[in-house]
Amino acid sequence: MAASSIAVRPTPADIARAAAAAMPSEVSTRPLIGILGVVLGAGLVTLTGRMLTLGLADLRGHIGISFDNGAWLDSAYNASIMFIGPFSVYVGGLLGPRRVLLFAAGIFTLTCAYLPLVHSYSLLVAALIVAGLTSGTFYPLTLTFALRNIPLRYLPFTIALYATFVDGAVNIAPSLYGWYRDHLSWEWMFWNSAMITPAMMLCIYFGIPPQPPRKKSGPAPSFIGFLYLSFGLALIFAALQQGQRLDWFRSGVFNACFWSGCFFLLCALIRRIRGPNFLVSLPYLRKWNTVLLGILLFWFRFTLCTTIILIPQALAIRGLEADQIGPAVIWSAVPLIAIAFTAGLLLLHRLDPRLLFAAGLACTAFAAWLNSQYSSTWAAENFYRTELLTGVGQAFAFIGLVGCIVLQAIFAGALAKPEWVLTFSAYFHTIRIFGGTAGAIYMGHFLAQREKLHSNLLGLHVSSGDWLTNQNIHGMTAGLYAKSYGLAAASARSVDLIAARVRLQAFSLSIIDGFLLIAWSCACALIFVALLRKSPLNYGDLSITQQILVSEKESKK
Repeated sequence: MAASSIAVRPTPADIARAAAAAMPSEVSTRPLIGILGVVLGAGLVTLTGRMLTLGLADLRGHIGISFDNGAWLDSAYNASIMFIGPFSVYVGGLLGPRRVLLFAAGIFTLTCAYLPLVHSYSLLVAALIVAGLTSGTFYPLTLTFALRNIPLRYLPFTIALYATFVDGAVNIAPSLYGWYRDHLSWEWMFWNSAMITPAMMLCIYFGIPPQPPRKKSGPAPSFIGFLYLSFGLALIFAALQQGQRLDWFRSGVFNACFWSGCFFLLCALIRRIRGPNFLVSLPYLRKWNTVLLGILLFWFRFTLCTTIILIPQALAIRGLEADQIGPAVIWSAVPLIAIAFTAGLLLLHRLDPRLLFAAGLACTAFAAWLNSQYSSTWAAENFYRTELLTGVGQAFAFIGLVGCIVLQAIFAGALAKPEWVLTFSAYFHTIRIFGGTAGAIYMGHFLAQREKLHSNLLGLHVSSGDWLTNQNIHGMTAGLYAKSYGLAAASARSVDLIAARVRLQAFSLSIIDGFLLIAWSCACALIFVALLRKSPLNYGDLSITQQILVSEKESKK
């Protein structure tokens, strides 16, 4: 009788022991410096993109271009990050993160130093594309390096540090840019990155060891499918980012970008069917927690619209500048360091990261609900307490989410095969890049539509010939008569002021709707968190497993 072989699935304890054995048991100076370098890079690319958005008006004035032409500058940078993001995961896996990061960081430094000196629109677009392509490599290689070079007992603190740098960069950007513009010049929105990147390069050079040459085994991987996919995602990304301004499918430019991107995605699918790349393992992603975590990452990026869009716009409608808006937003960054170490300790003491994630979403939802009491008279000081609560919620949610993703990578066996860990990393980084902008695009579209609705509803009560409207117009006309060129001019100015009041109130109501949308989206996300399956072991168990393995090795000596 022929012997039959039965495949035995490894237990969670076996997976934990294998992961603990594959990772270093003691922390050394070099991995710490390397982690600081890649985490600094992750925060730097976020800070650069945010500073570009804040300084777009100054940049348009420097070049002397219109609003429509200037809108493409932000898309050139962000679409380039979208293009290179998934691609850089595989390039880093083949060449090593050290080589890729050093090369990209060097070009990024020179580009950022040169950008303020550009006076040509086409050259500026090209330079921003280069900056996006090079800085887009900083994000994807962060957690991959951390998983392979940090002992398990320090991994929760690494995750917390990663969340602190990324989340903090978003919240300190308005204050930093306002300070640069008032005390130095707007050029420092780029020179800031040019000054920080060399420090990141030093950390990478001394902290990440060179990867040995890769042994050639089997056929060389083909990246034609990656190029199709990256081109498709970048074109759709740019189309969606410009959709609200171009009026969506009524614009020929939008249709050209969107359908060209769809065509490239179709080409990538055909290429995948006819000649699949052995470095991509799409069936590996068909796991319950992997899919749910991808949805939650997309959802979490949408909740960041509170500090990125809603609060800045709520203050900008009163004519406040970046340095005046910054004090309201920076309160989200105040508690980050303390929260990062607190969250790291909680994870190390066996707290389920799902609970941390849920607590963060609940705090964010409550803060958004408090912000829904907003009125057009609010100043930056009115947001201090709610922004502090928002900072606590976003930090806990981000650390809990990343903690869940890392545990899923470990217990789904992503570290067992190179193609699995590369596919897993590319999947989440694609969602992170695309999801963040898609959420901001939807929020912008939502605010525009709600503002139209409220303008129409308010306008129904401000009709010509109504006694209350006429009374307000007559009162304003009398007040403005002394400073106008006659009665007709005073009457026209009073009508304009009433129309401006209606627009202000309509926009204020749309902002309130935005805060309520964030609150309800966090509540819905809690349902998906509840659907996540619990990891077999937590970070405390993994740390103990590694310590047991170390003691066993020492006892055998």
